[in-house]
Formats: sequence, C-alpha cells, structure tokens
Amino acid sequence: MTTNKNSDTANPNHPPVGRKEGGFLDIKAFLDQDEKKDLLRLLTAGSVDDGKSTLIGRLLFDSKKLYEDQLSALERDSKRMGHAGEDIDYALLLDGLKAEREQGITIDVAYRYFSTNKRKFIIADTPGHEQYTRNMVTGASTANLAIILIDATKGVITQTRRHTFLVSLLGIKHVVLAVNKMDLVNFDQKIFDEICEDYKNFVAQLDIPDVNFIPISALKGDNVVEPSERMPWYKGKCMLDFLETVHISSDRNFDDMRYPVQYVLKPDNNFRGFSSRVASGIVRKGEKIMVLPSRKTSVIRNIVSYDGELDEAFPPQSVTVTLEDEIDISRGDMIVYPDNLPRMERHFESMLVWMDEKPMDPTTHFFIKHANNNTKARIDKIQYKIDVNTLQKSEIDHFELNEIGRAVLTTNKPLFFDPYKKNKSTGSFVLIDPVSHNTVAVGMIIDKLSADDLPSRISDHEKEQIRRGQGLISDEAYQQRYKQKGATLWITGLHGSGKNEMAFSLEKQLFDMGATVVLLDGSSVRSGLSKELDYTPTDRAEHLRRVAEVCRLLNDQGIITICSFISPDKHIREQVAEIIGPERFHLFFMDASMEYCQKNKPDFYAQENLKYVPGIDIPFEAPEKPALKLSPTDNGKNPERLIEYCREQGIFPL
Repeated sequence: MTTNKNSDTANPNHPPVGRKEGGFLDIKAFLDQDEKKDLLRLLTAGSVDDGKSTLIGRLLFDSKKLYEDQLSALERDSKRMGHAGEDIDYALLLDGLKAEREQGITIDVAYRYFSTNKRKFIIADTPGHEQYTRNMVTGASTANLAIILIDATKGVITQTRRHTFLVSLLGIKHVVLAVNKMDLVNFDQKIFDEICEDYKNFVAQLDIPDVNFIPISALKGDNVVEPSERMPWYKGKCMLDFLETVHISSDRNFDDMRYPVQYVLKPDNNFRGFSSRVASGIVRKGEKIMVLPSRKTSVIRNIVSYDGELDEAFPPQSVTVTLEDEIDISRGDMIVYPDNLPRMERHFESMLVWMDEKPMDPTTHFFIKHANNNTKARIDKIQYKIDVNTLQKSEIDHFELNEIGRAVLTTNKPLFFDPYKKNKSTGSFVLIDPVSHNTVAVGMIIDKLSADDLPSRISDHEKEQIRRGQGLISDEAYQQRYKQKGATLWITGLHGSGKNEMAFSLEKQLFDMGATVVLLDGSSVRSGLSKELDYTPTDRAEHLRRVAEVCRLLNDQGIITICSFISPDKHIREQVAEIIGPERFHLFFMDASMEYCQKNKPDFYAQENLKYVPGIDIPFEAPEKPALKLSPTDNGKNPERLIEYCREQGIFPL
C-alpha cells in the first residue's frame, strides 16, 4: 500500500527519529521510541448527529493518519452517500455498517487506532441511541477519557445527561465536553459559555473529578488539530493537543497490590510459577505476600516476564511470579500483601447494567466472572432502577435490556474485591446466563454487605403462606422444572396379584424416560414408617393414612408417586383419595383371582393360621370404577398402558 504526503514520514510534525549511515531510517530506534509511548483509551459519546464519528474522522484526517486509498474512498463515498453536503463526510471513516451509512447514525461500537509522536490512542465511537446503551457501556469499559459531544444549536439535552451519568457510573475520571457545530452559531462565545454553565450544574451531582470544555467544529476542523482563528476568545488547548497531554498515569491504583492468579506455570520439575496480569498495585521481588483464600504466606522469589526477570511489576504488565515456599495455589486465587487485604465477602451491593435481550429471571442462579474467579451468584434484591435520562429512581422486580440499577448479590463462595471506585480491576464483574452462556449483565461493586443487612427474599404474602404451612414454589414452577404433574398412581389388588412386579417395572420405565418418581410398597413402608403397626383393620387404616400423607407431600413438590398396596376397604381408599386430593389420586386395579394369587405366592398362602388376609378371612372390596383394570397375565404390557394413561391425563410428560 502506497502512502502520500499524509504519511508519518512526510509530516513535519513527525520528523524521522534517527538515521543510519547512508540515510536509511533507523527502524529500531523508531520502534523503541514508539514502544515507550503511553496509551490513551477514549470514547466519544453524544446524541444522534452530534458529530462523534465526524470528530474522530477529522482527527485521523488532520493528523495525517490516512492512506492514499482511504482518502480516495472517503472522497468517493462522501459524494455518493455522505451527509455533509459538498464537504467530505468524515463520519464515513467510522460508520462501517450499511445501516449506519444509510441512516447517518452509529449503531455498533467502532474502534480506531492511531498515534502521534507523544502518545498512542484507541478511540471507541459509541452509539447515541438509548436502545444501544449496552454498546456504549462495552466501549466505555476500558476507557480512560470520554469526549461528550453537544450540538451548539441544541445545548445540554437528555442524551447528554444520560451519557454523562454512564461515564460517571463506569468510573471514567476525565471528561471533555466538546461543544460541536460552533460554525452554525457563528462561533458565539456567549452560547458556548451558557452551555458550559448548564453542564457544570448537572455534572456537580456526579463523581467526575476532571471536566474540560472545548468549542469545536468537527466538520470544518476548528480546534480539532489546530487552534481556530475564528474563535480567538478561546485560550485553551485544541482537541488533539489536550488528548496528547492529559495526565492519566495516576488514574491506575498503585496502592493496593492485587494479583489474581490466571494460570499455574510448570514447564518442568524445576519451575513452578503463577502467571497473571497485575490488576493493581506494585508487585515487588522479596516482598512478603498472602494467598487468598487459604491465607498462606510466603515471599516473592522472582518476577519473570517476556523480557527477563524484573525487580517489580505494575499494571497492566503480565508476569509470572515464583515464591520461596511450596503453597497450593490455583486459578482464581489472589496474591496480595498481608497488610493490605481486599474485601472477602459473599454478599455485596453493585450497580448492574442489564445487557441481555431476555428480561431478568429473579429465580436464576447466574455464573459470575470476577477477575480470574468463577462461581454461581444470585440477585437477592433490586434496590432500585435509575432512569439514566432524569436520574430518577424507581422500584422494579426485574431488569430489562439496557436498564441500570442498584442490586444486592450473593455468591456461592467469597469473592476478593475492592469497591469499583477504588479499583476497577477487582471491583467489576460480568453475569453469565447458565443456559445460553450469554453475558447478561455487567456490574460495578459498591461495597460489601453484612449478612445482617441482607434484604429478606420473602414477601409479607409469602410469610403468610409459610404461616399457613404452604410452600413458596407454585405447582406451575414444579411442572416447568420436572416436566410433569405431581400425582399418585395407586395400584390395588390381592396379595400375589402381581401389582408389585408391575409397580417396580413402571417405576423403572418412567425413570428412564426422565420422570421424577418415588415408589412406595407395603414391605418398604412397614419396615420403617409403619413398623409398630400390625395387620388389623384399624392398624391397616392407620398404615394407609400415613402412606397417603407421604404421597400428598411428594405430590405437592411435583413428584409422581407409585403405590402398591392391597388396600382392600373401599372407604379407606376414599379417605386416601381425600388426603392426597381427588384430582391427584389415580386408582388402578390388578384384577387377579384368588386361585391365581395362591399359585403365584404358594409359600405365603400355605402358612398356617393366616389372619387378617384379604380374600381369606377378611373381605376384599374390588374397586367399582378404577381408572384402569389390569390383568396379571398382561404384566409385560401393563406398564405401557399406565404410561399411556399418564400421557392422556397430562401427568407425564408435559
């Protein structure tokens, strides 16, 4: 690719770094100098058509950072689809999507990189529409500085306040209010001053320590790269000069050493190190450290980097640390100094930005990714939602796309964090949906919350339900979880009729199909729950009452129960149905003759002095209208008949 006079080597503002003998450019010296430049990450924000993309395009154009073919394409596209009249439409350098060019708006975040002799830049051009709030949050998450554009003909508007609030929320310390389109108000100082005063009154409510004001015309180039002759009343720096000189090195937290272990490096038996990027503070060789959560201590032996061993490392360097002692350390553990510990809590408050198309489900347990640590988390309570346009707070029970609010979270295991305002690296996290694995929210931790201050997750209505002994999980919720309805499949018949064989076979087939099912039969219940009862009619009635109560509890929790009991008395079966609930009780009769039963269980019926045996010395009242009448000779097919019955009745599967 060829360059024109706009390339670095032809720009008098960017003279060659050095020359070797023979006049060739000393590439190594140039690269060494370029490597030492610091990096400024910035974003542009503002309302639709305030000129964000135009400003960045103008910066690239006037700072001589475009290649010849880019210039040709820009001039051609400006005539064909530009929105700047006869002028070059610099926004086309950033708006790459077809929909963006057609509408003249920014939809997605566009990143551009360029450098000058003093500094390297990564610019994020973020959308102005409210529906793209999550896109702006994404672009702002790593920014050191924000340029908020205002149309001089409109002044401070709702979107200006919204973007400023988001910038404050994300902890960006430097803001430039660029009052654009000054050419449309005849470069009037009074209008500029009024806009600045209006903005100062609003920003005083927020925590932004460094706010600056620059009047510009992005389209015409005034105060973008060169000072404007048409605004002699403005004595401050032009935009590029300000960006090159704004002080950001002190923005990082160099006080609190946080080293979240990402990887345990063991290339051979002679080396075991712990690799990560320094999140904050300064890691020094020879310093005593503590490992969280084990609280084991040791001393840093070496700090190894790509360029060799170091005496100290600081953010955002990636290094490998070795210790004097053998300590069990894994990914997600954090190395800190013993006299400067982070919070170690499961409960904390945070600001959340909801980024998923699907509304928040308050019952979901999300995955939380914090530093290099991963665990489960739930949202205990939403304290309030904040209207980013008016800063008004309101109560809600769930978040929708692009909504922002304050919430209380609880994690399965403690996190090691600092408040976001103090330390961005350890104060931020993302929530991930456990099913879709989409990032559903980003969070900024406010501070820890003691267990005593946790909000109650139980409403007054739910407390009343508990007082009455009612569960807090609805039948519909159980049905959605288990894909079935809680029901009791009660099989009655004489001893030896084959009801047990069918019941166990039915249980196995339902289980294999994915049902959640529990089987109760006479032997298992009488060996424990009804151990003290005998077979008299009175004790048999109590025995079956206990079984019915167990079935009711299990059905209440969405579980299917299969019961195999002789239950010879019609009135007792009716009482059982009343306890369980007539709509849940399904009676099946294994219709076997006494002759068949005696042949099937000869040892039992051959016993002398049999007492209280239905069909022998007490009557067995066969059901008049069972849901199904089954034959023991068809036991191979009977489970299938019952499964088909469950399908027809909507019991399983749903």
